[in-house]
Amino acid sequence: MGSRCVLAPVMLMLMLMLPVVQLMNAETDSGTVIPSESRPCVDCHAFEFMQRALQDLKKTAFNLDSRTENLVLRAERRALCDCMPISTLN
Repeated sequence: MGSRCVLAPVMLMLMLMLPVVQLMNAETDSGTVIPSESRPCVDCHAFEFMQRALQDLKKTAFNLDSRTENLVLRAERRALCDCMPISTLN
């Protein structure tokens, strides 16, 4: 009984997705074909994607590093202010 409960929704989803997949295939067949000489290769696209991802990671790392440094400086300043009496800070 348990496998029937799981199998029924899966079969229903597959039946509903079949027309969508057929429409997608029909749309791609009706388009114009770009010759392979004028298309960038898959490796080029992957390389460009990886370059952009690496640049994004570098920016994120720099931002995190600068934020961490700022937080450490604030914590050190707060600890220093807690150690020193107020009369010596003026």
